Amino acid sequence: MARNPGRRAGARGLTGAGPLTYAVLIVVAVLSLFPLYWTLVGASTSGSRIAQTPPPLLPGGSLWHNLDIAWNQVHMGEALLNSVVVASCVTASTVLFATLAGFAFAKLPFRGRNALLSLVVATMTVPAQLSVIPLYQIMAELHWTDRLQSVILPNLVAAFGVFFMRQFLSEALPIELVEAARMDGASSLRILWSVVLPIARPGMAVLGMLVFVQSWNDFFWPLIALSQSNPTVQVALAGLGGGSYDSDQAVILTGSLLGTAPLLLVFALLGRHVVGGITAGAVKN
Repeated sequence: MARNPGRRAGARGLTGAGPLTYAVLIVVAVLSLFPLYWTLVGASTSGSRIAQTPPPLLPGGSLWHNLDIAWNQVHMGEALLNSVVVASCVTASTVLFATLAGFAFAKLPFRGRNALLSLVVATMTVPAQLSVIPLYQIMAELHWTDRLQSVILPNLVAAFGVFFMRQFLSEALPIELVEAARMDGASSLRILWSVVLPIARPGMAVLGMLVFVQSWNDFFWPLIALSQSNPTVQVALAGLGGGSYDSDQAVILTGSLLGTAPLLLVFALLGRHVVGGITAGAVKN
């Protein structure tokens, strides 16, 4: 049987990459990594050296000195622990509830499903600033101000997560699998555990990464609900360097490096699953 040379050429065109492609990718990678590299350079030098013209482009020898100042100037250890607790709880809760709701909206027929989904999506258009005053009043009534639950509970589930998992499961989960499990006598809980969760795992990994990063970087509400005596990382960073116009930029960059390191670790551990989740629905038979 004669082979189609056009198909082979098309396959090579899709899978092959020329020097220009690699050059563009290298430039994009360098530009993307430069802010992190500059943070490392600034954290390892003195504040006066950063202000020089031209600024230093190579790391210095003051990293451990700046780390000691940043660690002791604010409650950095407690802030890191608080951020880990908050981000982990918010991520686990959001992924769980969003998967349950996404499965219901995607595959379970019930009255008012589309209207309810539209209402959930519509809440994404409401600015978070509008709810600050009533939310703070609720936390004050519960005596939860300056406590971690005041940051965790308002973020236990997000409309974006529900919409994300609904869209993922609509494409990735065939309705025939759910119907076959029903015919075999499986309960909704058994279907969720044995059918839905294995298929939803890539989407859950992507959503978990997005929620963890968003929760870790959240500054607005934790700044209002918490204090410098019980901060998250972002709140603690606001108190670094003296808090004035002539603050020590090296110490601030050192704190930023400390706050970024856990995110880099999470990306290193889950990056493969995130890439797999993003591309899971890209290829269809």
